[in-house]
Amino acid sequence: MTEKPDEVKKLITIASDLELSSEMRTKATETIGNISTHAALLALLDLAANEGLFKEERDLAIKYARKIIKSGY
Repeated sequence: MTEKPDEVKKLITIASDLELSSEMRTKATETIGNISTHAALLALLDLAANEGLFKEERDLAIKYARKIIKSGY
């Protein structure tokens, strides 16, 4: 999947916006995970480090980061 930096930035904003529903943030995190690029990996690691997110959302970011690492992006 080709990466568009503006799209990743928008998804990061959505995934970390506590004003949005957890479902919407989760969908954004999943979308970032499916991009499978180095930039997406870094974004997921940033999300995992965001203490403002729910534990489940942080765990999801780690899950997708692990998936990208294993794939060898």
